[in-house]
Amino acid sequence: MSFGELGGGLQPLDGWSGETFLAEAGGERSVVRVFADPRHHPQAAEIQEALHRLVRGLVPVPDVLEVRRADPATGMPALLVTEFVEGVRGDLLLPDLDEAQRRRLGRGLGEVAATLAGMPFLTAGTFADRDLRVDAFAVDLTEWVGSHAERLAWSPADMAGLREVAADAQYLLDPVVRVSLVHSDLNPKNIVIDPETLSVRAVLDWEFAHAGSPFTDLGNLLRFDRDAAYVSGVLEGYVAVRGGSATDALDLARSADLVALVELGARRTDNPVAAQAHDLLLEIARSGDVHSAPEGSVRR
Repeated sequence: MSFGELGGGLQPLDGWSGETFLAEAGGERSVVRVFADPRHHPQAAEIQEALHRLVRGLVPVPDVLEVRRADPATGMPALLVTEFVEGVRGDLLLPDLDEAQRRRLGRGLGEVAATLAGMPFLTAGTFADRDLRVDAFAVDLTEWVGSHAERLAWSPADMAGLREVAADAQYLLDPVVRVSLVHSDLNPKNIVIDPETLSVRAVLDWEFAHAGSPFTDLGNLLRFDRDAAYVSGVLEGYVAVRGGSATDALDLARSADLVALVELGARRTDNPVAAQAHDLLLEIARSGDVHSAPEGSVRR
């Protein structure tokens, strides 16, 4: 299957990237990810294909149908073509579920996060190529906050509060020396669910995957979706696979999620998710509590 064969019937799919399309050829549907933005790694399509191979059989992912490197001579961007997986996005399904169903769905998502957290790497960092070599990049939360202070443009009092929270979170995270695969955008909108069984059918969009904290994906799952039954289910699923206590896992997850919240908050004008993350981060800084959230800003 070539891009030319797909090109006539591409339909944009929901998402902030504007680079994901539904295609149909010969009666078969597929998903085409176009890596046209210059911010993408030169081997972005190949790295994502390698990640699909890495996790296959452990985490459900779509089959990869084609990988195409960018061709500067013709201006053709890199492409990743995957199968279309039937189901419902988790964020669209979650609001219509009853308490027991929210807990069951949450448990399945927690198990996915725990499975990824059990896939080890020796060094934290970003993926350098299709062989998934790691370019080392370690984050210290206090330094991370400092590097984003100018873009956050907060009052001195709010920045002082954030620095204190970051220092406490880093102290909690320091004993966690293990490094694992991190999806880094693991939330219900990137997960296809079977609406009948509530089982996970596919984990999508591996663009931000890296090697990092085994609690990062758990923090992402619990960032905005804070319904009690869902949260309990996610934590149950995670500790059933990884062990430990739900309380400790939640503390570590919210601490690890500060890395993403700071980065998102510093570019709050980019999109609604970044704006929501900024407001959440500001409430955390003012309250001094990583579990705090502004009223009405999270889904309960």
